[in-house]
Amino acid sequence: MDYAAALLDETRAFGELFRVGDPALAIPTCPEWNLTQLFRHFGRGNRWAAQIIADRRDSPLDPRDVVGGKPPAEPDAAVEWLHDGAQRVLDAVAGSGPDTPVWTFLGPRPAAWWVRRRLHEATVHRADAALALGVDFDLPAELAADGISELLDLIPALVSRNAPASPLADGHSVHLHADDDGLGSAGEWTISRPAGTDTVSWSHEHGKGSVALRGSARDLFLVVTRRVAVADTGIAVFGDPAVWQNWADSTAF
Repeated sequence: MDYAAALLDETRAFGELFRVGDPALAIPTCPEWNLTQLFRHFGRGNRWAAQIIADRRDSPLDPRDVVGGKPPAEPDAAVEWLHDGAQRVLDAVAGSGPDTPVWTFLGPRPAAWWVRRRLHEATVHRADAALALGVDFDLPAELAADGISELLDLIPALVSRNAPASPLADGHSVHLHADDDGLGSAGEWTISRPAGTDTVSWSHEHGKGSVALRGSARDLFLVVTRRVAVADTGIAVFGDPAVWQNWADSTAF
């Protein structure tokens, strides 16, 4: 997948939703924000990541110290600011080198790590805006599936932020299966916590799971990111739904 091109595409699509929306529109999936605040959060986040990369930082950057972190008041200029921020991420990676280690909330990672992270920050916040506006949220199956995998790669942060609760009880597992054509193993995820351990991990293995969810990659992406409830999708649930609910309740990010 071309993560750089996808980041620019998703950013443009998000910008168009902002252009047609009411700036004061409440965002139900981000209850403390309106559309303007969501827009600023995502746009500043790209510049934040770009600055971390360009400065080759080995420690966090305070968002208040982001250069140009506030969008212009005029909508068209604000959208241009949004587009420029996404391009800055790509330019910073090119300038620093994609393999250069930089700070992330998972520890040092290659600078190119941030491109995928910012891409899926774009997909999930575009979903926030689309759901609030009541418009369709289309996401290609391959991109939705990659978004699920990218989120699961953040399990160490998800678990630590919700300590001492674990998203999975001892010995429990969750299986996700995207039924879109052509995904193959990239459309299956088994998340498990082996009995007697505190470690939650995942793989692209087929498995039964304590609970299994089957549906489109787009719907699975929305429920895994807690943007919609399973009941509001066409996803079929097999096994113990309480295991899924505990996972969902314990993995806010």
